[in-house]
Amino acid sequence: MDEQSGNTKKMITTFGLVTMIITAIFGFGNVSNAYLQMGYGSIIWYALAGICFFFPCGLMMAEYGSAFKDAKGGIYSWLAGSIGERMAFIGTFVWLASWIVWMVSTASRIWITFSALIFGKDTTQQWHFMGLTSTELIGVLGIILMIVCTYFSSRGMTAIARVGSLGGIFTVIVNIIYIIAAIIVLIVNKGAIAQPFHGARDLIVSPNPQFQTPIAIISFVVYAIFAYGGMESLGSVTDSMKNPEKTFPRGLIIASIFTIGAYVIMILMAGWFANYNHDFAKGSTNLGNATYVLFNILGEKLGLAFGCSHATALIWGEVMTRIVAFAQALGFLGALFVLMYSPIKAFILGSNPDLWPKKLTKLNKAGMPANAMWLQVTIVSIIIFLVAFGGSAAQKFYTILTDMANVSTCFPYLFLVGAFPFFKAKKDIDRPFVVFKNRFWTNVLVWFVEIILIIGIVFTFVQPMLEHDWQTAFWTIAGPIFFAIVALVFYQISAKKNKISED
Repeated sequence: MDEQSGNTKKMITTFGLVTMIITAIFGFGNVSNAYLQMGYGSIIWYALAGICFFFPCGLMMAEYGSAFKDAKGGIYSWLAGSIGERMAFIGTFVWLASWIVWMVSTASRIWITFSALIFGKDTTQQWHFMGLTSTELIGVLGIILMIVCTYFSSRGMTAIARVGSLGGIFTVIVNIIYIIAAIIVLIVNKGAIAQPFHGARDLIVSPNPQFQTPIAIISFVVYAIFAYGGMESLGSVTDSMKNPEKTFPRGLIIASIFTIGAYVIMILMAGWFANYNHDFAKGSTNLGNATYVLFNILGEKLGLAFGCSHATALIWGEVMTRIVAFAQALGFLGALFVLMYSPIKAFILGSNPDLWPKKLTKLNKAGMPANAMWLQVTIVSIIIFLVAFGGSAAQKFYTILTDMANVSTCFPYLFLVGAFPFFKAKKDIDRPFVVFKNRFWTNVLVWFVEIILIIGIVFTFVQPMLEHDWQTAFWTIAGPIFFAIVALVFYQISAKKNKISED
């Protein structure tokens, strides 16, 4: 019976793994934001980030996951088993902070999604109420949404999270529509593309004046790395595979080639129908609505390709915008309800319970850490309020939110990748899945990836400083550093109070 159960468990095939990786990693928003920031110039950075970051890190996460397959604390267990509980606490706290920043960003962006779904375009920049600017009003609505989501999620009413999987299906459909529509437009226009391609120079020089300097271009590394974030969620599946030593690397190679190729091709496709300056990069286009603007342009060009009048083509644009907005709305709402409790619950229950106040570890009748969730939404609401009421225009507001999310997502990998040599040096760990066998080259690879991460994060912070944009610079780096300091102070006080031996 046990043998049969074990065979049933190990059912993840190469194809299943490839599907899981693509679903967890790929996001169309990364395509539209890349085109807005760098045009064709984003292609080479996305390809390099996939090869130099996504692939090696994926293999590292697989080794972590297979070695700690029975641990319940996720990346906390990985770090604690490699570099000790103090650094694990700080690293996981920063990882949790990345989800908090994601909530801050999503709580504001989702109103653009609702606007696109209702009106067929982003109208949020015209929203005003009781003297509030559009940015301030979006901030207030974001805070209300987070409180409502926390209320229902803390009571175990997570059925709405299932719409997230439905959103995933629609997202796949939307990507297919994008590819087919772009090809149709290209064929009808007899190969003529909207954004001229002059050769290798266009893969280096951005049409965006904000990304002309070497420092600005290098800062784009964080955007490219962010496009491949989420690998830590895949490390725990190796024990559910047949022959993981072969299946995981094979699946990762296939998924890497597909994901990198999809980003490259779809960014290139954007240039087939959207002229960067004339169609896309207008004053009303920002990192919050770039996806909807791009689909609106695609719909219009598709309508014109079929011989429709200009008025009818505009309707086509609104329809395409509503389709992608519907998929995004489902995905955002589903993800919000899950991520309200999942990361914080995993962290609190996976770490040493003596480190936490009893109120935060207490679960309610629904099995949710309600007190911790309300503390979390309080922090999220404060950050949303401070950013929204900081005097930012919409374009700058969403740039701040995007930079915050990108840097916060990349920061935890500094811990995960940096801890890998210590993990490899441990002699008392059972390793059913091993890829990196040469210690010297493993350390070289770790340093290489760490340098890429550090350069990307530092330059993302430095670039707005050089432009004297102190607000963007502050919020870009403030989140991870603030939460790292809070984590260190909190751990030191709790460890001393509860007489926990420090490593």
